Amino acid sequence: MKQVIQSARSGELALKDVPSPKVKSGCLLVRTRASLISAGTERMVIDFARKSLAGKAKERPDLVRKVMDKARRDGLAATLKAVIARLDEPLPLGYSAAGDVIAVGAGLEGRFQVGQKVAMAGAGLANHAELNVVPRSLAVPVPDDVSYEDACYGTLGAISMAGVRNLGAGLGDVIAVIGVGLVGQIAAQLLSLQGARVIAIDVDPGRLALAERFGAELTWRLGEPGLLDAVAALTGGVGCDGILIAAATESSGPLDLAAELARDRAHVVLVGKTGTEVPFGPFMKKELSLVVSRSYGPGRYDDAFEGRGIKYPVGWVRWTETENLRECVRLMAPSLPQRLNVAGLTTHSFAFEKALDAYDLVTSGGEPHLGVVLRYEEPTVSAFPAFESGKPASGGCVLGVLGAGSFARTVLLPELKRISGVTFRALATTRGQTAGHAAKAFGFEQATTEIGDVLNDPSINAVLIATRHADHADLTARALAAGKSVLVEKPLALDREQLAAVVAARHASKAFFMVGFNRRFAPMSVKARDHLARHTGPKMLVLRVNAGALPADSWVNAEEEGGGRILGELCHFIDLARMLLGSAIVSVDAQAAQVAVGGCDDLTVTLGFADGSLGTIIYTALGDSSFSKERFECFAGGTVVTIDNFRTLSITGDGRTRTEKAAMGQDKGHRAELELFAAGVKSGIPPVDEAELIETSLATIAVLESLREGRRINLAEGA
Repeated sequence: MKQVIQSARSGELALKDVPSPKVKSGCLLVRTRASLISAGTERMVIDFARKSLAGKAKERPDLVRKVMDKARRDGLAATLKAVIARLDEPLPLGYSAAGDVIAVGAGLEGRFQVGQKVAMAGAGLANHAELNVVPRSLAVPVPDDVSYEDACYGTLGAISMAGVRNLGAGLGDVIAVIGVGLVGQIAAQLLSLQGARVIAIDVDPGRLALAERFGAELTWRLGEPGLLDAVAALTGGVGCDGILIAAATESSGPLDLAAELARDRAHVVLVGKTGTEVPFGPFMKKELSLVVSRSYGPGRYDDAFEGRGIKYPVGWVRWTETENLRECVRLMAPSLPQRLNVAGLTTHSFAFEKALDAYDLVTSGGEPHLGVVLRYEEPTVSAFPAFESGKPASGGCVLGVLGAGSFARTVLLPELKRISGVTFRALATTRGQTAGHAAKAFGFEQATTEIGDVLNDPSINAVLIATRHADHADLTARALAAGKSVLVEKPLALDREQLAAVVAARHASKAFFMVGFNRRFAPMSVKARDHLARHTGPKMLVLRVNAGALPADSWVNAEEEGGGRILGELCHFIDLARMLLGSAIVSVDAQAAQVAVGGCDDLTVTLGFADGSLGTIIYTALGDSSFSKERFECFAGGTVVTIDNFRTLSITGDGRTRTEKAAMGQDKGHRAELELFAAGVKSGIPPVDEAELIETSLATIAVLESLREGRRINLAEGA
C-alpha cells in the first residue's frame, strides 16, 4: 500500500510503498477513502522535523533533558545510538480520516461490519495511508448520507466539540472564538447549533467571512480598534461568558485578549497551541477559569480506554472522545434541519497520488487554504454517480413492447391497459403470429418482428422489455441509447459486464429505467417499510420463499437464456430487503443445498447493510405448493412486522398483535409499479432511485459469485 511518510532526521516527505497492515484484536482494518490535512497541526510537525538537530533541541528542551538523563545513566555512546535510531524512524502523517471497514478484529464481531463506512481518529493511526488499523475507541460509524470527504473532518470536529464541552456554554451565552482556522470554524458552528452567540476573532478577513456565513453573530479582525466596545455593546457591558482559544501562535496574546473580553468568573478554554504566560492580575481579579482541552475528549492518552477498550461509567463520563467523534459525524448529516457544515471549509482537494502537491500547498504559504482533503481511489462499484433526469413527455406515455410471453399477456399488458394516458404504439415479438395476436388483443397500432421498428420509432418514448432474461441488458442499453425510458422485467443483467453496459448507456441518456421489482410497490411492503423507518438502529429480516419446483428443462435454468432462478427470481427478494431497510447493501454471503435435479433452487443468502442490519433470504423449491409461498418477518426496536403471502400484515409490539387482511385479495404491487412508470415517463422523473436498482442487481450477481467462490462478497470488490 501507499502511505505519506516523513523522515524525522531530514523532514523530507515521500509517498512510499509500505507493507499492508493486518487487523488486530479490538481493532478495525479500514480502507481509507478520504483524509484531512490539518494545516496547523501537520505544518507544525513538518516544520519541527525539518529543523536541524540544534533547532530541534531548542524547540523541545524537554527532550534534551531526557537525552541528558539517559547519557548520565547509560553513557554517551548508548545515548547517541538511541538518538540516531529515533531520528531514523519514519514518521506517519495524518490523524483524521474516513473509509470502509475491510476486516474486523477479535472482540468487535457484530459491533462493526465489513463494508461499513467509518470515521477514524488518532495520530499514527488514522494516517494518510491506503489502509489503516484503528482501535474501536477511535472509529465510529458514519451515516449513509454523510460523504467520506465530510466524515474525514471527524477528528477535528471531536477536538472542537471537546473544547466546546469544556466551556459549558448554554443558550444565549456569548462566546468569543479567538482563531477561526479549522478547529475554530467547527467550534463556532457547534456553539451556534447549541444556541450560543458567537464572536469570531481572527487576522484573516476570508476566514471571518466564512465564520459569519456559518452563524457567527459578530466578527472582528484582530488588531482593529473597537473590539472591546463592540463586545460591551453586544453583551450589555457584561463581557463574554466564555472564550475558546483556537489560535496557533508562540505569543501569549490570546490569553491577554481573553482576559480583556471575559466577564467576571468566565471560562477560558485553550484548544490551540499558544504561548502560556497567563496574565495573573486580570485572571485573578475576574476569577477566570482556564482549561487546556484534552484533544478529542475524555479517554484520550489513556491506553486502557484507547488500547484495551476499557469503558468509563456513563454516569460519570458521558462524552468520551469516541462519543464526541460519533456526535460530530452525526451532525454532518444533510438530512438534519440544522447541521454541521464542514464541506464549506474545504478549499482544496487532491487525489492521494498528489499528496506531496497538497503538502507543498500547506507548507509554502503561497496560496490561501483552509481544509485540504486527500481523496483515495474509490472502488468502482459501491456508489454510482447520480443519473441525469430527462424532460417531461408532453404526449404522455407512448409505449413500445418487446416480448409478449405469458407474464406480459396475463399481468403486465392488462394492467397497463387500465391506466389512462398510456398509448399502445407497437409490439415486437420473435414470431409474427404471436405479435399479431397480442397486438389485436390489447389494441396496439402496430405488430412487428423487428426490434428496430420499436427502438427507431420517434413517437415511442417508453419501452417495456418482457423478453427472456439473456436479452434484458442489451435491449435496455439500446432503448436508453434511443432516448426511450425503460421498464425491464427482472433481471436487469446476468453478469457485471452486462450491468456495466446498462450503467454506461444510462449515463449517456436522459431517459430512465425501472426494473420489474413489483414487490417493493405492494401496499403491505410500503406499510412495513414505513413502520420500520420509525425505529432507529439495526434491523433483522427473514424472508422465506417457498418457491416450488421448476421443470428441469425450463428455459429459466438455461444459462444462455435465463441464467437460473437466482438471477431471475431471487432478485425480487434482495430488492425487497433493500427497500424495506432503506440502507445500502454492502455484503452478500450465500450457501446452497446439494442440487439433486434441475437448477440451484435451494439456498440461503445473508445480506449485510451499511447501517448494521442483516437480511436472510431462505429460498427453496423443496416445499409443498399448497403452503404459503412467501412469508417475511422484520424485527426492529422491540417490534415485529410480518407479511404472509401478501394476504395479511401483522405488527406485534408491547405484547399485542394487530393484523390486517388484503381487502381486494393478494396485491404484489404490479398495478402501482406500472402506474408509477407511466407517471415517470410523463414527468421525466424516475420513480425509483436507479442507483439502488443497480445495487440490487449487483447484489444478486454477487450471490452467484459467493456460491462459486465459497466466501462472502463485498459489493465494493472489483466492480
